[in-house]
Amino acid sequence: MQTTQALYTYEIVTKEQTDLIQKAAECLARTFIGVDVAGKWVQEPMVGQLHLDYDDFYQFTKDYLDSTVEQGYCAVALDGNNNVVGVLAGDTNAPEIIGEDVFEGSFYDMNVILHVLEDVDKRFMEDYQKRHGKEIRDGELLHLFMLGVIAEHDRHEIIQQLGNSLITKAKTQGLKAILAEATNPKSIRVMEKYHNIQKYIDLDGNYIVHKYQENSKLNGIPENVADGTYILLKEL
Repeated sequence: MQTTQALYTYEIVTKEQTDLIQKAAECLARTFIGVDVAGKWVQEPMVGQLHLDYDDFYQFTKDYLDSTVEQGYCAVALDGNNNVVGVLAGDTNAPEIIGEDVFEGSFYDMNVILHVLEDVDKRFMEDYQKRHGKEIRDGELLHLFMLGVIAEHDRHEIIQQLGNSLITKAKTQGLKAILAEATNPKSIRVMEKYHNIQKYIDLDGNYIVHKYQENSKLNGIPENVADGTYILLKEL
């Protein structure tokens, strides 16, 4: 049997690798919009509920990668044919709260997701400031933003390798913590199991979570599929 090491290679994408950026954006967009992987349906719950369009979501993902890839936190897994079969993309920007709709046209409902992320980010930033006596600045935290794996085999191994490469890099660059917004229980389990990134507990002893059942646009997501978006954190 082939080992995973032989099946896949891993690299951190640079801004010169435009072809790789495009392939990474495609991989992420497919997993968020919905894709059948080895007989299992993989989809981000909010994206599925809002019926977002692949082309729009691909463009959003591509724009994100184009604007952050030079920070050096977009890792990809490549199969033997040089296809991108896994991506973990992040950035070191402090969370930004825009507070108003920014998407329009056929992608208008992406604003719903934006506001969910801003809701948990804002509460996290307020708690972080109380805890540390200062605001989060750019370059302090690694924000893991998007994870997508379309490989049919050794998916967990890929997630582990991608995460390890970015977390190791964050440590060597002196970052203080890893931050993620996990939108479904599968993401939470994976982050906890492979990278010890845990649900964040605020100073009042509560998880920071945006409950889908309390959101009129997202309350159609069955609770057994996902109950909300949580803040996850790992101190480095």
